[in-house]
Amino acid sequence: MKERFRVLLLGLLLCWSSGGWAALTIEITQGVEGALPIAVVPFGWEGPGRPPVDVAAVIAADLHRSGRFFPLPVSDMISRPHEGSRINFADWRLLGVDNLVVGRVRATETGFEVRFQLFDVYRGIQQTGYSVRTTAQRLRFTAHQISDIIYETLLGEPGAFATRIAYVTEIVQTDGSRRYSLQVADADGYNPRPILTSHRPLMSPAWSPDGRRIAYVSFEKGRPAVYVQDVATGERQLVSFYPGLNNAPAWSPDGRRLALVLSRAGSPDIYILDLESRKLTRLTRSFAIDTEPVWSPDGSAIVFTSDRGGKPQLYRLTLRSGKIERLTFEGSYNARAAWSPDGKLLAMVHGVKGQYHIAVLELATGLLRVLTDTPLDESPSFAPNGSMIIYATEVGKRGILSAVSVDGRVHQRLELQEGDAREPAWSPYLQ
Repeated sequence: MKERFRVLLLGLLLCWSSGGWAALTIEITQGVEGALPIAVVPFGWEGPGRPPVDVAAVIAADLHRSGRFFPLPVSDMISRPHEGSRINFADWRLLGVDNLVVGRVRATETGFEVRFQLFDVYRGIQQTGYSVRTTAQRLRFTAHQISDIIYETLLGEPGAFATRIAYVTEIVQTDGSRRYSLQVADADGYNPRPILTSHRPLMSPAWSPDGRRIAYVSFEKGRPAVYVQDVATGERQLVSFYPGLNNAPAWSPDGRRLALVLSRAGSPDIYILDLESRKLTRLTRSFAIDTEPVWSPDGSAIVFTSDRGGKPQLYRLTLRSGKIERLTFEGSYNARAAWSPDGKLLAMVHGVKGQYHIAVLELATGLLRVLTDTPLDESPSFAPNGSMIIYATEVGKRGILSAVSVDGRVHQRLELQEGDAREPAWSPYLQ
């Protein structure tokens, strides 16, 4: 099914000195054949004026952009019930809808109460339903949480709508200078906000396992340095500024250590930095370039990129034994690994004849699957449920973000109206 479903997101990026605002647009370029038909009826409203967030519209958009659902347009709905007792299931069967979501939003003294119910249309039974109290600031987040509940109820796997993404933007100012910004947005690109802006390049954002901090590389001191920053407060700490390279921070699963690339001893090698004691442990010793480390979900191994075999390929270092083994053999270039949350897959940038695509490697079988056909893809990052991979690519000489499902069947594009976006990182589940 080829579809082009455009959602102009109302959130705005930072207004820079150029005077322009940069909005983010999501475009679903390909969904799944046979996506599940579902209807999300506009929620009832009990309160003055209009609700600050159209909760039903957020839920429908979430489910649609997953590629796994096809929401019925509101204009095609025969009726618009707000509770189960008022549903005429025969009407919805005629429309070919398998599942139906109804609900209400009620204003309270402290915020809002959101009630929703999910029904199986053909059996005429409720599958799940909750009443949730929330605030005006968290109303949209609550809608994403409801989307997660619906997704898991119908598909049997967790959703990842109530998460966030980090990415770097670059905009050329009217005076020709460049402004870089580290942005954090909801997983649907809404509510983007800058947590750091700089006239110097920013690179390699990486979320801590608890989703509260981001490690990144900044060139504000003239050469690369690694910082750790609290997302909520903006408080940050310089953690690595050794002579030479300080690159590619990656969090350990326990959040206590960072894997880093340092060239303090000559060639780039992989190190582990204990964030509390600041103790450094060197893991590789090679005249080659060893870079881009990433931890296994269980913390037992690190995969990294190295050209020790002549071309960039992926290698796995088992931490207990120190054993290093090569993982990739197809193609002349395999780099920038990302480990799936279940530890079964590695996403990577796979290069053949000057074309760079996103691919996944099944670690148990060694099977490599290429997921994308754009020629300059980079920086893959898994959603915390492992269903999608966000990555950076180039379209029309502009840097944009895209996402693809792990089976390659669902594609979506996130594009700034101004400037370039790159270096995406998908957050873990948030508390």
